[in-house]
Amino acid sequence: MSNIPTDLKYTKSHEWIRVEADGTLTVGVSDHAQQALGDIVFLELPETGRRVDAGEACAVIESVKAASDIYAPCAGEIVASNQEAADAPETVNADAYAAWLFRIKPDSAPAGLLDAAGYEAEIADA
Repeated sequence: MSNIPTDLKYTKSHEWIRVEADGTLTVGVSDHAQQALGDIVFLELPETGRRVDAGEACAVIESVKAASDIYAPCAGEIVASNQEAADAPETVNADAYAAWLFRIKPDSAPAGLLDAAGYEAEIADA
């Protein structure tokens, strides 16, 4: 059973989103995603200052089993990447919600995000 914190929002592509006090969005991969991937061995994170569109693949997570894209939850500017997670990708396996991947300053509020119950229902059907 996956850990699904209720204070976060989720995407159907298994990213979690936390709205910060300054309006930026912190993005990571869900516990469900890291479990499905297995041992994570590499993270390619977006460059600070990069502009992204909603739904654009902007990062890559690789495990011993597969590589997967990580998508921007909204259009905006990347304002930070977590170099500590990139240097030690296994931290995503250890705690997917502590090992954030990047922060984005959104052009507008992201649409179509799921709450914890909605995400739980989404992955129950998978």
